Amino acid sequence: MRRMTIAALIALALASWRVFAGEPDFPSILAEIDEMASLEKVDFTATITIVSEKPGEDAGVMQARMFRRDRADLFCIVILKPDAQKGQGYLQAEDSLWFYDPESRKFAHTSLKENFQDSNAKNSDLNESSLAKDYSIEKTEKGKLGSFETYIIDLKAVNNEVPYPHMRIWIRQDNYLVLKAEEYSLSERLMRTAYYPHYVKLEDRYFPDKMLFVDELKKGEKTQLSFTELSIAPLPDSVFTKTYLERVNR
Repeated sequence: MRRMTIAALIALALASWRVFAGEPDFPSILAEIDEMASLEKVDFTATITIVSEKPGEDAGVMQARMFRRDRADLFCIVILKPDAQKGQGYLQAEDSLWFYDPESRKFAHTSLKENFQDSNAKNSDLNESSLAKDYSIEKTEKGKLGSFETYIIDLKAVNNEVPYPHMRIWIRQDNYLVLKAEEYSLSERLMRTAYYPHYVKLEDRYFPDKMLFVDELKKGEKTQLSFTELSIAPLPDSVFTKTYLERVNR
């Protein structure tokens, strides 16, 4: 009993020292990152240009229109270019993610873990952030990325719904924007590196309008996403339905 009491006092003293010393509350920071990226109060629309590079091949360029309604966990994506994929789309609704093929006129279940249209981006990269829900904090340290003072946080997944079981993220100390993420397999092999070099402000939220994903297993493969024509105007409920995907490009 005496040892337990001493241990409790030590833990309390350590916690008090951290607060007094101004050590960051990293779980709260993760929650704030998710909150800043969430568009709970508005609908969101954007045009995405996806440029994929593979050694020895011409760069592949795709364009899509994305719609999100974070408060209901809904999103819809319609492929606009190239012609070979035009009309294909994705719909997240009722806790399921569907892929629509206009040639067969059929929907197939897919996953947020899957790559988006054979690029280095994942379907989850186009969804809202959920770091606080999906990961626990393993280690933290201070560092620098370019000219920015950063916190470096090592994360471990608490469920199997995320694409990568381990992550290391670099966030700015002044505003908690994520600048870089290294994503690892279960055996902690580096699989992909993500960069977020630029953000735009939408009301009181921040959205990364440029993303770069580098495949660390297939050297030279990378995908850049650029978001333009951003809007937070209300969307009709019909956009987030299978019927919309079936009719949009007829």
